[in-house]
Amino acid sequence: MTPLLLDRLLQIADLFQKDMARAFAGTGLTTARVHLLWMLQHHGPSTQQALAQLCEVSPRNITGLVDGLEHSGHVRRTPHPTDRRAVLVELTETARETMAKMQQEHVELNETLVASITPEDRAAVERGVAALADHLAALVADAETDAAEMTDAEARSGA
Repeated sequence: MTPLLLDRLLQIADLFQKDMARAFAGTGLTTARVHLLWMLQHHGPSTQQALAQLCEVSPRNITGLVDGLEHSGHVRRTPHPTDRRAVLVELTETARETMAKMQQEHVELNETLVASITPEDRAAVERGVAALADHLAALVADAETDAAEMTDAEARSGA
Protein backbone atom coordinates (compact mmCIF):
# COMPACT_ATOMS: atom_id res chain seq x y z
CA MET A 1 0.00 0.00 0.00
CA THR A 2 1.37 3.41 -0.97
CA PRO A 3 1.68 5.78 2.00
CA LEU A 4 -0.70 8.74 2.01
CA LEU A 5 0.78 12.22 1.70
CA LEU A 6 -0.30 12.80 5.30
CA ASP A 7 1.67 9.71 6.37
CA ARG A 8 4.80 11.12 4.72
CA LEU A 9 4.28 14.52 6.38
CA LEU A 10 3.85 12.85 9.78
CA GLN A 11 7.02 10.85 9.11
CA ILE A 12 8.89 14.07 8.32
CA ALA A 13 7.54 15.73 11.48
CA ASP A 14 8.67 12.74 13.55
CA LEU A 15 12.13 12.82 11.97
CA PHE A 16 12.48 16.53 12.72
CA GLN A 17 11.52 15.87 16.35
CA LYS A 18 14.11 13.10 16.62
CA ASP A 19 16.78 15.30 15.04
CA MET A 20 15.99 18.15 17.44
CA ALA A 21 16.10 15.80 20.43
CA ARG A 22 19.51 14.58 19.27
CA ALA A 23 20.75 18.14 18.74
CA PHE A 24 19.53 19.27 22.18
CA ALA A 25 20.80 16.22 24.08
CA GLY A 26 22.87 17.30 27.06
CA THR A 27 22.15 21.03 26.54
CA GLY A 28 19.20 21.44 28.89
CA LEU A 29 17.23 22.76 25.92
CA THR A 30 13.82 21.53 24.86
CA THR A 31 11.70 22.41 21.86
CA ALA A 32 9.70 24.89 23.97
CA ARG A 33 12.84 26.52 25.37
CA VAL A 34 14.40 26.84 21.92
CA HIS A 35 11.16 28.36 20.62
CA LEU A 36 11.41 31.01 23.34
CA LEU A 37 15.07 31.64 22.42
CA TRP A 38 14.05 32.08 18.75
CA MET A 39 11.43 34.63 19.81
CA LEU A 40 14.05 36.58 21.76
CA GLN A 41 16.50 36.26 18.88
CA HIS A 42 14.00 37.78 16.45
CA HIS A 43 12.13 40.22 18.72
CA GLY A 44 14.86 41.31 21.11
CA PRO A 45 14.53 41.72 24.88
CA SER A 46 10.89 41.26 25.88
CA THR A 47 8.68 41.13 28.93
CA GLN A 48 7.43 37.74 30.03
CA GLN A 49 3.90 38.85 29.11
CA ALA A 50 5.02 39.62 25.55
CA LEU A 51 6.90 36.31 25.38
CA ALA A 52 3.82 34.39 26.53
CA GLN A 53 1.85 35.95 23.67
CA LEU A 54 4.62 35.34 21.12
CA CYS A 55 4.99 31.71 22.20
CA GLU A 56 1.21 31.26 22.58
CA VAL A 57 1.50 29.87 26.11
CA SER A 58 0.19 30.93 29.50
CA PRO A 59 2.09 33.40 31.69
CA ARG A 60 2.63 30.58 34.19
CA ASN A 61 4.18 28.41 31.47
CA ILE A 62 6.48 31.22 30.31
CA THR A 63 7.68 31.74 33.88
CA GLY A 64 8.80 28.11 34.04
CA LEU A 65 10.52 28.35 30.66
CA VAL A 66 12.34 31.56 31.59
CA ASP A 67 13.33 30.13 34.97
CA GLY A 68 14.84 27.08 33.28
CA LEU A 69 16.66 29.16 30.66
CA GLU A 70 17.94 31.54 33.30
CA HIS A 71 19.23 28.60 35.34
CA SER A 72 21.01 27.16 32.28
CA GLY A 73 22.60 30.53 31.49
CA HIS A 74 20.69 31.21 28.26
CA VAL A 75 18.68 34.26 29.40
CA ARG A 76 18.81 36.89 32.09
CA ARG A 77 16.16 39.12 33.58
CA THR A 78 16.94 42.84 33.65
CA PRO A 79 14.95 45.85 34.86
CA HIS A 80 12.64 47.39 32.28
CA PRO A 81 13.97 50.86 31.34
CA THR A 82 10.57 52.62 31.53
CA ASP A 83 8.34 50.41 33.71
CA ARG A 84 9.80 49.72 37.13
CA ARG A 85 7.20 46.98 37.74
CA ALA A 86 8.32 44.98 34.71
CA VAL A 87 11.45 43.06 33.82
CA LEU A 88 12.90 42.27 30.44
CA VAL A 89 14.14 38.86 29.42
CA GLU A 90 17.18 38.93 27.15
CA LEU A 91 19.60 36.47 25.62
CA THR A 92 23.00 35.94 27.21
CA GLU A 93 26.16 35.78 25.11
CA THR A 94 26.03 31.98 25.44
CA ALA A 95 22.52 31.95 23.99
CA ARG A 96 23.46 34.31 21.16
CA GLU A 97 26.29 31.92 20.22
CA THR A 98 23.93 28.94 20.47
CA MET A 99 21.34 30.67 18.29
CA ALA A 100 23.94 31.66 15.68
CA LYS A 101 25.09 28.03 15.52
CA MET A 102 21.48 26.83 15.22
CA GLN A 103 20.78 29.34 12.45
CA GLN A 104 23.83 28.10 10.53
CA GLU A 105 22.76 24.47 11.00
CA HIS A 106 19.25 25.46 9.86
CA VAL A 107 20.67 26.92 6.63
CA GLU A 108 22.87 23.86 6.06
CA LEU A 109 20.00 21.42 6.61
CA ASN A 110 17.80 23.44 4.27
CA GLU A 111 20.51 23.29 1.59
CA THR A 112 20.89 19.53 2.08
CA LEU A 113 17.14 18.93 1.84
CA VAL A 114 16.73 21.14 -1.23
CA ALA A 115 19.68 19.43 -2.89
CA SER A 116 17.85 16.09 -2.54
CA ILE A 117 15.19 17.36 -4.98
CA THR A 118 16.00 17.52 -8.67
CA PRO A 119 16.51 21.14 -9.78
CA GLU A 120 13.54 21.05 -12.16
CA ASP A 121 11.21 19.88 -9.34
CA ARG A 122 12.32 22.35 -6.64
CA ALA A 123 9.96 25.21 -7.49
CA ALA A 124 6.97 22.86 -7.65
CA VAL A 125 7.89 21.22 -4.34
CA GLU A 126 8.30 24.62 -2.65
CA ARG A 127 4.92 25.81 -4.00
CA GLY A 128 3.27 22.55 -2.90
CA VAL A 129 4.73 22.62 0.60
CA ALA A 130 3.74 26.31 0.98
CA ALA A 131 0.19 25.52 -0.17
CA LEU A 132 -0.04 22.62 2.31
CA ALA A 133 1.26 24.75 5.19
CA ASP A 134 -1.13 27.61 4.37
CA HIS A 135 -4.12 25.30 4.08
CA LEU A 136 -3.29 23.43 7.29
CA ALA A 137 -2.86 26.77 9.12
CA ALA A 138 -6.32 27.82 7.90
CA LEU A 139 -7.85 24.50 9.00
CA VAL A 140 -6.27 24.82 12.45
CA ALA A 141 -7.45 28.43 12.81
CA ASP A 142 -11.00 27.44 11.79
CA ALA A 143 -10.97 24.55 14.29
CA GLU A 144 -9.75 26.87 17.06
CA THR A 145 -12.51 29.37 16.22
CA ASP A 146 -15.14 26.61 16.23
CA ALA A 147 -13.89 25.30 19.59
CA ALA A 148 -13.93 28.80 21.11
CA GLU A 149 -17.46 29.41 19.82
CA MET A 150 -18.62 26.07 21.22
CA THR A 151 -17.06 26.89 24.60
CA ASP A 152 -18.76 30.30 24.59
CA ALA A 153 -22.12 28.74 23.67
CA GLU A 154 -21.76 26.14 26.44
CA ALA A 155 -20.88 28.85 28.96
CA ARG A 156 -23.93 30.92 27.93
CA SER A 157 -26.28 27.94 28.11
CA GLY A 158 -24.97 26.96 31.53
CA ALA A 159 -25.30 30.50 32.92
